[in-house]
Amino acid sequence: MSPTTLPAGLEHGHVTFLGAGPGDPGLLTLRAVEALANADVLVGEHEVLDVVRTHARAGVAELNTDTDPSTGAYPGAGTPQLTVVDGESTAAGVPALRDAAHLVMEAARGGKRVVRAVSGDPGLDAYAAGEMLACAAEGVPFEVVPGVATAVGVPAYAGVPLRDAQGADVRFVDARTASDRCWTEVGASDGTVVVSTTLDSVAAAAGELVAAGRKPDTPMTVTVAGTTTRQRTWTATLGSIAQTLKQAKVLPSPEGGRAVIAVVGERSAAAQRDQLSWFENKPLFGWKVLVPRTKEQAASLSDQLRSYGAVPHEVPTIAVEPPRTPQQMERAVKGLVTGRYEWIAFTSVNAVRAVREKFEEYGLDARAFAGIKVAAVGEQTAKALVDFGVKPDLVPSGEQSAAGLLEDWPPYDPVFDPIDRVFLPRADIATETLVAGLIELGWEVDDVTAYRTVRASPPPAETREAIKGGGFDAVLFTSSSTVRNLVGIAGKPHNVTVIACIGPATAKTAEEHGLRVDVMAPEPSVHKLAEALADFGLKRRAAALAAGDPVTRPSERRPGARRRRSTT
Repeated sequence: MSPTTLPAGLEHGHVTFLGAGPGDPGLLTLRAVEALANADVLVGEHEVLDVVRTHARAGVAELNTDTDPSTGAYPGAGTPQLTVVDGESTAAGVPALRDAAHLVMEAARGGKRVVRAVSGDPGLDAYAAGEMLACAAEGVPFEVVPGVATAVGVPAYAGVPLRDAQGADVRFVDARTASDRCWTEVGASDGTVVVSTTLDSVAAAAGELVAAGRKPDTPMTVTVAGTTTRQRTWTATLGSIAQTLKQAKVLPSPEGGRAVIAVVGERSAAAQRDQLSWFENKPLFGWKVLVPRTKEQAASLSDQLRSYGAVPHEVPTIAVEPPRTPQQMERAVKGLVTGRYEWIAFTSVNAVRAVREKFEEYGLDARAFAGIKVAAVGEQTAKALVDFGVKPDLVPSGEQSAAGLLEDWPPYDPVFDPIDRVFLPRADIATETLVAGLIELGWEVDDVTAYRTVRASPPPAETREAIKGGGFDAVLFTSSSTVRNLVGIAGKPHNVTVIACIGPATAKTAEEHGLRVDVMAPEPSVHKLAEALADFGLKRRAAALAAGDPVTRPSERRPGARRRRSTT
């Protein structure tokens, strides 16, 4: 039966064999993202699912092809449960081992759009071809979405080009299945060899190449967890790699079975890795950074931290709730429509969200702002308004704060201003600075509680222990309340943790709680704060290299080591 001939019941079933790349979700292709957005079912190993699930739609079923060691069954997540044992195995009382092909076919038989995700590229996967043949045998239509091959992507992230201007030959070897003939052929070549192996088998692979004719002083790099923020690369030679890994205290290790990519060759640029290692040389590479904000507010900041190589960990310290008495907010929103206000001022993204929700409740949209001047404090607040369809008329030209807004706010002029009233939706704990300043400028102010901020629930015990025990490399404080709330719900960060504050007031609160401030943003912006932390990390790396010391993260310092006071 051809792949295009469908038996009854399979008219809508379809399988996409998708390459998830080496581990960095940013390496997924545009076609992969499109396929994931339309999938009903995801099938893959848990590490691969971690890479692709971000782009899947809500409610997609996940089927994990990793076996449960206690039962031998494949633990599925979500519905439908497509790993249910078949009748024969149920009668025997023993769950049947369902391989990936069975999972894929069972989903497709139900008319589902299945994405079978594999690490790297499907064309290099040991089992994907067999699963494609199974689809073809039953007439299930399928497609293949290529991915970045692990053996190519990992060396690129390690700063090890595989070819030079002379066009050296490149050979790829899977040490787990390589035959003696294969080793002999690559050993006789003078080209670059890319070896897929495991950490505890690297030395054996190096020995095979030496036995096959490669010189023991041939340069070699070994990369583990390639393209992720856990990536680590060692540079050695075929003859010294075993000793290098031993000195680095990598082996022996219970994690010796971890997959690695080794690159061998005189012209593989291994000797130039110090200059070409762009990924591991990012200013905050591998830093675990605590972001104590609400989850919605933390998103863009976390993205920026990832661009510096950091691993952001979001811990909400503030929960946003509706006001206890909504009548005041309801009257103010109605006043917007009836022409009660000349201005509305937003001082936070949460204020924008609160007004927008009221608008949607009443069936209103951005057109209700017609004829009203709009002010906004901060780039994120202004962006939230633009997303709502409203372009702010006034954003502080200087400091993004209530004081900065007052610097640019025009005084009330009865000749040019037909209405003298300002609507100010904000938090229940907001300061009176803006209200007092507007009144001094001649305006009447309706200061309305649009939302309440309450202390969030404590994070999991594991996170609390990491905060107090030095498990985080840095923490970003974006307001005095984030300092107070984090200490209140999780405890005080360890003294090795780098403390970064958005401004003097926040820094003062941190110091009052016994914290030493290392980094301060040059201006009150979360993005400038992240930039300042990255600059701190860059200088710290440069200082270590200049002193001939290994580059380590703050959390890797000796427990109890004294931390120098340093601000930027």
